[in-house]
Parts: sequence; C-alpha cells; structure tokens
Amino acid sequence: METVSLNPLFIFLFFGLFYSSVSIDPSDLAFSSTYSRLCDHLVPAPAALSDTGNVPGVADDLRFQSGYFSGGDRLFNRSTASMHASFRVTSVLRSGSNGVFELHGQMLLQQRRGATPEPGRLLRRVFSFGRVTHWMRVSLNGFWSQLSGNLCMFGIGSHVNLRNANVVLKLRYPRDLSLLNCLISGTLESFDDKNSLQYFEPISILALSQSSKYKFTVAGNKKEKGCGSGSVREGLSLRNLNRGACTAFLGHTNRFELEYGSQCSNVSCNPVSGNGKELPGYMFFHGTLCAERQKVQMLLGFPDSGYQDAIFPFHPNTTLVSEGKWDEKENRLCAVACRILNFTESWLSPYVGDCKIRLTLRFPAILSLRNRSTVLGQIWSDKVPDEPGYFNKVGFQGSSRVSKSLHGFQYKYAETEKVRKSCVEMMNAGGKGNTYPSGYSSDMAFSMLVTNSKGQVAQGYTSPISVNDQIYSGQSYGAPIVLTPGKSKAHGIQSENYSNLLNVSYKMSFKPPPDFKFGSGVLSTEVKIGAEGIYNKNTGVLCMIGCRRLRSMDKILIRNESLDCEIMVNVQFPPLNAKGGEALKGTIESTRKKSEPYYFDPLQLSSYSIYTTQADASIWRMDFELIMVLVSNTLACVCVGLQLIHVKKHPDVLPYISVVMLAVITLGHMIPLILNFEALFMGKHSVQNTFVGSGGWLEVNEVVVRMVTMVAFLLELRLIQLTWSSRRGEGSHPDLWGSDKKVLYMILPLYIGGGLTAWSVHIWRTYYQQKFRPFRLSRHKFKLPRGYIYRPPSLWKDFKSYAGLLLDGFLLPQILFNITFNSEGKALASSFYVGTTIVRTLPHAYDLFRSHFSAWYLDLSYIYANHRMGFYSTAWDIIIPSGGILFALLVYFQQKFGSRCILPKRFRESSAYEKVPPVIGNDDL
Repeated sequence: METVSLNPLFIFLFFGLFYSSVSIDPSDLAFSSTYSRLCDHLVPAPAALSDTGNVPGVADDLRFQSGYFSGGDRLFNRSTASMHASFRVTSVLRSGSNGVFELHGQMLLQQRRGATPEPGRLLRRVFSFGRVTHWMRVSLNGFWSQLSGNLCMFGIGSHVNLRNANVVLKLRYPRDLSLLNCLISGTLESFDDKNSLQYFEPISILALSQSSKYKFTVAGNKKEKGCGSGSVREGLSLRNLNRGACTAFLGHTNRFELEYGSQCSNVSCNPVSGNGKELPGYMFFHGTLCAERQKVQMLLGFPDSGYQDAIFPFHPNTTLVSEGKWDEKENRLCAVACRILNFTESWLSPYVGDCKIRLTLRFPAILSLRNRSTVLGQIWSDKVPDEPGYFNKVGFQGSSRVSKSLHGFQYKYAETEKVRKSCVEMMNAGGKGNTYPSGYSSDMAFSMLVTNSKGQVAQGYTSPISVNDQIYSGQSYGAPIVLTPGKSKAHGIQSENYSNLLNVSYKMSFKPPPDFKFGSGVLSTEVKIGAEGIYNKNTGVLCMIGCRRLRSMDKILIRNESLDCEIMVNVQFPPLNAKGGEALKGTIESTRKKSEPYYFDPLQLSSYSIYTTQADASIWRMDFELIMVLVSNTLACVCVGLQLIHVKKHPDVLPYISVVMLAVITLGHMIPLILNFEALFMGKHSVQNTFVGSGGWLEVNEVVVRMVTMVAFLLELRLIQLTWSSRRGEGSHPDLWGSDKKVLYMILPLYIGGGLTAWSVHIWRTYYQQKFRPFRLSRHKFKLPRGYIYRPPSLWKDFKSYAGLLLDGFLLPQILFNITFNSEGKALASSFYVGTTIVRTLPHAYDLFRSHFSAWYLDLSYIYANHRMGFYSTAWDIIIPSGGILFALLVYFQQKFGSRCILPKRFRESSAYEKVPPVIGNDDL
C-alpha cells in the first residue's frame, strides 16, 4: 500500500472540518434507540437538553493529542510502527441538568513509521514527520458526563480496508486531575455483525489528559527531596521569556541524546527497564501543560534507536509521566517522573505510580569546544540499587527550539592560539582579490558532502555557533541572520588586532550510508564534530580544530573520554561573485598517528549550497522565466489562431494540410497537459514550487500556463476537425489520405526508433550512471563525488522531453506530405509555421544566453528551457533551432516554387504527368 507523509494535525483538522457538518439529531428515534442499546449503561441520555451553544472549556478538557492504542489487528500491523491516537470535540451542542453534554467529536488513529532524511534537500534542513502507513478516522456523536467522567459516542469509521463501519467509543476521564490520576482509557469497538466485512477487533486506547483543571501536587512540594545540590556550571534564566518556563517547554517536542557512564556495565542504567539491556539512545521531552510560569507537566519517551519521527513516541512501556518546577534561583528545572503501571495486553486499569525518578534540566550559560549543548540534564532513580526499577544516573544533552530565544549564551574559545600557529600558511593562502562571506552572514552555514578514501559519500550539514563575541542563530534561507546582542560574549583571543581574522566555532554533522569506511572499521551512526578556529574574510579560508563525539554501540562511555579532539578542519569558501560554478571545498583530517585507534583517513568535504545573493538572483530569473513561458504559450495560441483565420479566408487549402503534422502538434501539447494535469487542481507541488523564497507565485503561474496550453490544444483540435471534414466532402481528391498514409509510414519508424532510443538512454542513466547530483550545474564542470545515488528523471519525464523534440520538428510531416502529393498553394500561413518555429527556437536561444551570462544557477529552479524537461545542451541548442529554421525555409520554398522544388530535377518530372486531367470520351459526351 502506498504510504503518505502528512502532518497529523493537518489531517485531523481537515477531517474535522469535513465531518463537523455531519450531525445526528438525538431526538431521532433511530439515534435514541442505538444510543440506549450501546451507551445508556455508561452515560444515560438526559431526559431534557437545553441549548447552551458551544462550550470551549468542555472541548478543551476532553481533547488529547498524546495517545496510544492497540488491537484492531485486522486494520493495523503493530509490529512495524508506532501507534498514535488523538481526539477532539468539534462542538458541544446542548447540556442536561445532570451535567451531561451532547458532543460532536473526531478521533484519528495512525500507524506511523519514522521519517528518513530526504536526499537532495540541501538549501535548508527539513525536520519532517513520519509516514502514516495505516489510519482510521471516526466521526462520532454522543454524551459526556461531567460527574462520572465517562464518555460514550457512536458513529462512522473509515479505513482503507473498510468503509462506513459502525463504531462506538467509550472513554473514562479522570475527575480529580493530578500526576497520579491523569490517564484517559477506553475502547473503540465495532457494533457491526461479527461476520460482516465492516467488523474489526476492539481497539484499546490510553492517553494523557491535557485538561487545564490539572492540579500540580508534586512540583514545588517541600516534602519532595528535589534535585539535590545545585550545579557547578551556571545556567541561563528564563525570565526574559514572555511566559517563563511555559514558553520554554509547553508544546515543544525535543530529542536529547543520552550519555551513560562506565558504571552501567555493572548496574542498570535503563530508565524504562530494569534489565539494563538495549539501552535507549535518546530521550524525547514533550511539555503538555504549564502554569504560573514555573510548573510544567511533561512526557518523557525512550523509544528504540530506530525511531526518527517528530511526533512524541507515546507507548506506556517506554513513557514516563513527569511534573516539575523551574527553580529561578538555581536556573534549572527540577522534576519528578512516574511510570505507567499495570499496563498489559489485557489493559487492566493502567495507572500512574512508582514516582521515584528524578530529573533536572538547565540551559548552560557558557559553551565551549567540549561542551556544545544548549540543554544539559540528568535523570536518575531515587531507589536503592537492589530495589526493583532502580537505575543509575544518566546524563542527557542536546538543543532546544527555545534556545534561540534565550539571551546570555557565551562561547569560550580555548584553542584559538593553537589554531593560529597551525594555520598560518592557510590564512595567507586562499583566493585573493575576490569578495567572500563577511563571517556574520547566513552564508557561513552550508550543506556538505563528505567523501572518504573509497569514494563513498555521506551527506551532512555545517553551521556556525559563534562568530567572535556573538552567538549565531541559524535561520532558513530567505531570513536574515540573527546574532544575539551585547550580553552574549565569547572569551578568547579577539581579532581586533587582525581586522581580517574572525574567531569562529562550528557544529558539523553527517550521516554515512551503510558500509561507510571510516578509520579502521565501518561507520553506520551519525558523526558529530564540534570545531573552533579562525576565518579569514579576505581569502575565504576557514581553519579549525575539531572534536568528534565518540559513541560505541553499547553506549557505555565516560563523558571525559567520549571526545576525539585530534582533528583539523580546513574549508575554502568560493567567492561571492563566483563564476563557472565554483564550489566550497575542504578537508577533515585526523592529526593522530595511523597506529592510534581513533585515526581515520582524510575526508574530502564539498558543498553545492548557494549564497543568498545567488539564490535571490535565481528567484528573479525564475520570475522572468515564468513570464517567458506564459508569452511562449500565448504566442503558440496566436499562431494556431492565425492559421484558423487563414483557412477561413482560403477554405480550398484545408485538404492540403497534413493531418499527421496536426496530430504531432496536438499530441505535443496534450502529453505535457496529461503529465501535469494535477497542476490545474493544485494537487501536487513541483520542484520549482517548493523552491525556497518563491511562495505561492509559482503555483499560480503554473496553473495559468497550463490553462493557456489547454486553449492552444483546443484550437489545434478545431483545426484537425476542419481539415478532416474538408477531405470528407464531395470533390475531395482521393489521393490526399493516401499521401498522409505514406507520410505516416515514413515517419512512424523514425518516431518509434527515437522513442526506443530515449527509453534505452533512460535505462542506462538509471542503472549505470548512479551519480549523486543534488544541484546539477549545467555546463559547469564539477568533479562530483563518486558512488552517491541520486534520483534520475522518471521515465514519464524523459518521454515528455522526447515529445518536446517531436514538436520541435513539427513541419517534417508537412514537408513529406507536400512531396508525396505534390500539392500547390499556401496550405500553411507563414505566420503559423514561422511563428511556431520561433516559439520552439526561443527556449534554446535563451538557454545558450543563460549558460554564457549567468554566473550561478540551479537546474531545479529552471522553468523556461528546463533541462530536466527537454533536450538542452550546447549541441542541442544549436541542432534543434537549426533544424527548425531549415524546415521553415523548406516549407516556404515549397509553397512559393512548388512542392518538389527541393528535389533533384529527375524526381520532379513525374509531377507533370500526375497533373494531366482525365480524357473525356465520346460516351461521356
């Protein structure tokens, strides 16, 4: 089954809007009878209801996003993915005197697989949601009792394997909400006949309540032991945030890397399992509720290492429910975490308990080469070692989305003097006389390709952390760089005495493909390197010392021994005014001896990311090319219209127009319309539409272009119909169809042979030319990395390009028709064949101009003369226009001097005999 990759919130809102219009009147006898049979024992329907309008508080109290489900084996395959359940009340219609509310609601069940990085997305980093492999949406009507907390609703469920299944939802909401009483549990069941195709096994649901009525009973409780003594390292305050800790944690899902100590080889260090095996590599942190700027309710998730989704991995066996308070004096979060207990396959009343887990988290004020994380913390058990559920202290570190909003980060340079001594020669080398990035611009961040000595390639990303005494805040393309104000400082040798030299620090990461050779073995996990050094803004040279994080497969490492700082990183930035497609190049080298365990062969670093000025120029060019496409398609319409006017004035020439030629022109426009039909309905976004900075302008123009192409297609159909009708009339020459058949016999093998050639080239390019080209720079001779797989154009796109080539030679059938029939007169208006030839020639002329005068451009941003949608190169840009002009001249000579004037004299003689009128006999007289 084809999978989809959609934001679950989008899906939920979409179907919510769709189904919110569907309502069932409770006064209806069928509804009352069904509800009484299914739900009266749980939530009795009130005898009388009053219209209260929509009650937002009730809807907010009942909704949940973090839910888990199991069961329904016929619909969901639990062995391959995570389960995600969400519920929302779309409207609260009426209420009864006994605190019972009538509700409309929507439930969405999703089976998800983790997202994988998309290849080729080098302009910006994309944090994508996982794929939804199976889903079920349910529209429900029913009642909720405020006194008992029970909810019962029934309605219609839809799944890819069933339609209009009758389902009933039964949920139990906690009444006195607190840390120990915050779980929602229930079932979704089918009440169709068990032998029906719509029937499915019961689905059990467990979720965390997100009601604002939650009471923080543990956070800040003096009876709790708290987090112990304060940290030696200073933490940042959250006072500058609008809502304090609520801004920092509420609604955010962050993933932190876990760090285990050497003692984990003897005692358990697994926060969610006491056996100490299969230690999780990451902790997911999701803030669900917050109050008073300090108190936070959280979920802590510890999924297996293969989980890559952006959605919180809620599973009762690997999730902790937590509550904490931000300590403004110590500038840290101190929290208590509890397990979800009594959760088995039978779902016997799961509850929250075993609250002997402690957590502390802070935002360190000082960053350095060996401490790059903007979030540091620890989690540990408060039990004694021999007690069940005990685990030793585990550290975690990473970055948070809110870190960019915090002021006061400082970077301490520790290796600047060492770098100056090691990089003297490089600093004086590099490109001189050119302009390079200033060091404070967003151009200092780039995507990269890392190639090892075996030619294997890994894809990664590099971004500054600090520049001199300012902290870098990375932005997506199109947004200006943001540097924190004067409060943020970097300690080290400043560059005031070296006006062209800047102190910089970087973070680098790349994820190798399988079997990537690195050092003495094979590397399969992500490589993270922190680096600091010097950047020469006059030569574009960046020289740094790096520290690589070491992570073994068993994850048992001591913090102080988990860094390899014997690494040199050298980068040469291309000039801002680079021509000929100059690319960023560099190396990552180990300074250790080959005999040492952490030594690795030099890695070649390259990047094809573009500067913001170059991207801006590409966007301006794209706008111009959109206009060119629209003008070309409009001219094509005008040319066909002029031909229609011509045949209206001279209807006697209609039979002498080649039907094969008209078919070629019509098909040439029909094939692109079919392959891009989705653009008429905005169903898909092409690569150009997703080019950053373009907004929705490209979408609108693409629809306009397709509409104009549709008009040209309809005009061509009209011309075919007129030509066809003229040949079926009385007095039509019988040899007209015969001549078109001869033309078809001559060109059909040519077209089929060309199609087979295009197909063969596609197969060859797919299987034997597997070179990765994230942004193929046309005519720019780069030595691209070897061995990297890229996605070649699809077979349909290649055939689309071939259709364009046939359209370029649209006059060939008419030339052959004129010769075989020896027709006279001007069947084609000069404005038609000359104008259409110009339309087909202009893209190639523009491509030649673009290749010689455009300094830097991306193939994926081509709209007019798109290299992936046609035959474009220096050779094709000369051959195709020359052929088109030659065909136009031949038609002109045929219509002026005779159809066979282009043939040698001995082939023209037969025409005289063919034109002799029939002899009239006596019988005819």
